[in-house]
Amino acid sequence: MADAEAVIRPATPRDQEAVADIYAHYVLHTVATFETTVPGVADWERRLDDLTGRGLPFVVAELSGQVAGFAYAAPWRAKPAYCHTVEDTIYLAPSATGRGLGNALLHEVIAGAARAGVCQMIAVIADTGSDASAALHRRCGFTEAGRLTAVGRKHGRWIDTLLLQRDLTAAEPE
Repeated sequence: MADAEAVIRPATPRDQEAVADIYAHYVLHTVATFETTVPGVADWERRLDDLTGRGLPFVVAELSGQVAGFAYAAPWRAKPAYCHTVEDTIYLAPSATGRGLGNALLHEVIAGAARAGVCQMIAVIADTGSDASAALHRRCGFTEAGRLTAVGRKHGRWIDTLLLQRDLTAAEPE
């Protein structure tokens, strides 16, 4: 269950500095993302405009009025036949983990993507040595679709990715 103080809401342009700061931590210090260059606020503003223009969800979690995490659904691939499939992204400020915010954000992204007519959602999870992200996705109805071995290299190590998938046309798991 999400922290009682948490507010999940659509992201706005004014949130993008906090979003950029949260993501920068993961780019610089982890293998959770394969990005190696920190995107700037303008990059995040463009992403927000693009996704909301497509009718796809981009949401933030607020704790005590501060952005503590974000999530969105983005096109899975650019080819037209993939137009009903998205990939989810979720990141929390390191100080905001363990409060149920990831669960609340993922549920909102699933619901928003389903409202947008999306049929399938893919999670691409870097093998960081922690099962937290995969466990979150499994609790939200995702099932394993495969593993890609040693497809990324960051911070001197080869990284696998786990692929999970959720049918958004099926009933929400309890």
